Amino acid sequence: MPEFSPWSDNSFTQHARNAEPAPPPRITDTPEFRSLRHSQLRFGTRATALSVGGFLLYVLLSSFAPGVMNQPLLGRLTLGLTLGLGQFVVMAVTAWCYVRHMRTRVDPLARGLRSRLHHHEQPETHAHAAHPGRAADQTAQHAPRGFRTW
Repeated sequence: MPEFSPWSDNSFTQHARNAEPAPPPRITDTPEFRSLRHSQLRFGTRATALSVGGFLLYVLLSSFAPGVMNQPLLGRLTLGLTLGLGQFVVMAVTAWCYVRHMRTRVDPLARGLRSRLHHHEQPETHAHAAHPGRAADQTAQHAPRGFRTW
C-alpha cells in the first residue's frame, strides 16, 4: 500500500469539503462586464482607425502627391498645411468623442458593476468578522479599487 495520498487529509478517497465556501462569482463573467468591454473595444477600434487613418492619409498624400498638397487655397495657405492643421482638429474631436462615450455609455455600466461588487463584498467581510485574521486577508484581496472614472 502506498504511503503517499494525493488528498490533503491523507485519505485514499476524495470527498467534498464543507468548510470552504464557494468562490464568489467573478465580475468578468457577468453580461454587463462583457457589454462594457465590447463597448470600449468597439469605440476604441473606430477612434483609432479614424485617427491613424487620417494621419496615414496625410503622410501618403505628402509623399506621393506633393502637387496636390501644394495647391494654394488662400494666399500662402496650401491644401497640405490645411490638412496638417486638420490633424489637430481630428485628434481633438476624437478625444472629445472618447470623453463623451465614456461618460454616457461606459461610466454608468462601470458604476453599476462597482456598486454590485461592493454590495457583494460587504456580507463576506461581515461574515468573517469572527475570524479577524481571515477577515483582514479577505478584505485585502477583495477591497474595491479607488480608481476614478472620467
